[in-house]
Amino acid sequence: MSEESQKENSTLDPLAGDLQVVHDSMLDGLGQLADYFGFSKVMGQLYGTLLLSAEPLCLDDMMERLGISKASVSMNMRSLEHMGMVRQVWVRGGSGRRKYYEAETDFWQIFSNVVSGREMRDVERALAVMEENKDILSKSMEEMTEEEQALAKIYLERISQMQALFRFAQLIINSILNQVNSIDVSDVSGVELQ
Repeated sequence: MSEESQKENSTLDPLAGDLQVVHDSMLDGLGQLADYFGFSKVMGQLYGTLLLSAEPLCLDDMMERLGISKASVSMNMRSLEHMGMVRQVWVRGGSGRRKYYEAETDFWQIFSNVVSGREMRDVERALAVMEENKDILSKSMEEMTEEEQALAKIYLERISQMQALFRFAQLIINSILNQVNSIDVSDVSGVELQ
């Protein structure tokens, strides 16, 4: 593919009727979903742009399609790449200086990457903070008044209960990740909850 035809393909021609409606709805929905889970809305929209593209896109393509700055595209693409949601690809006939990207379409892999990365770190961090707080209280209880000791015991009991919940969450997350890694999820056509 020549550089000229590459440039022609990089601009987003308006899509026909329902295609445009669905395209815009998907980008908006993925942006809102990303925001809901604590990521930037732009990250969701960039991922959606790549997911709905029939061919890899460069940063300039995404910048033009979403009407956002190149700095924002670049920064958010680094985050998406780090999370394993997009990957750099080589494009035949593409400019050697431009980086092209495509979306990861193995959604279970994305789920595993995000959950094992961010969520597990958050759970582990919370457990560490709770353990530190229990240590602080345990070491300083002798110096407390009776009333303060009674309150400290309540704190210790409630912190222990929260730790049990967080350890259970850790166990569930690890179990889900192990199951996802051990089965061929492409054979799953639906899930029935009872």
